[in-house]
Amino acid sequence: MSHLSNLPAQRLAPTPSLRDKALEILRQAIVTGQIAPGELYSAAALAKELGVSVSPVREAMLTLVNEGALEVVRNRGFRIPEFAEQDLAEVFDLRLLLEVPSMGQLAGMDLKDAQPELERLVVATEETVHDATEFLARDRDFHLYLLALRGNERLVDIVRVLRDQTRLYGLGPEANRQLRVEAAHEHRDLVDKILHGDAAGAEDVMRRHLEHIQQDWYGGAPASTRHGA
Repeated sequence: MSHLSNLPAQRLAPTPSLRDKALEILRQAIVTGQIAPGELYSAAALAKELGVSVSPVREAMLTLVNEGALEVVRNRGFRIPEFAEQDLAEVFDLRLLLEVPSMGQLAGMDLKDAQPELERLVVATEETVHDATEFLARDRDFHLYLLALRGNERLVDIVRVLRDQTRLYGLGPEANRQLRVEAAHEHRDLVDKILHGDAAGAEDVMRRHLEHIQQDWYGGAPASTRHGA
């Protein structure tokens, strides 16, 4: 009989797998528009570009298929699925339901230890408004970090999938710089409200932030307007 207690502890230390690393890289590429709608991608070609074997990349791509961020084109490869206006509306409705009350709940928490990181993330978005791709990546970091402070990993995963499904930041370099400037200002306002314990104010900023993204970046009516709220 083997005695597991005698095994060196370091053998149990978790390390990111190649599949996990590939998954994170591909998610980021979708969000920033490096993997573009309408283009076909093969696991073999992406694996060669990443310098790894095909298997972990294919596994990562199939994970993204399950999350709705990619779709399989039989015998041809993978691509980003087209989203209709109704699809986008449903995603925004879900984000309003999940993220708005979460910001109010954060305002009731002691986030003193998180304040330096929050400031760093806000500054990162402010300093990258001139570069759409970099801003979109930092914007993603900011929002997912905020949600992670709630201590609910499933919430973070669900919202991340919703954002990635619709490439919420993925307007590419042509996106209006002024919209990025306004979004960065809203980030700072949101953090200010949260750190000062203003739950109603934090929820209001988050709601307006989401509606600005939907209306200004995508040209759709805010969910609250469509549903008569």
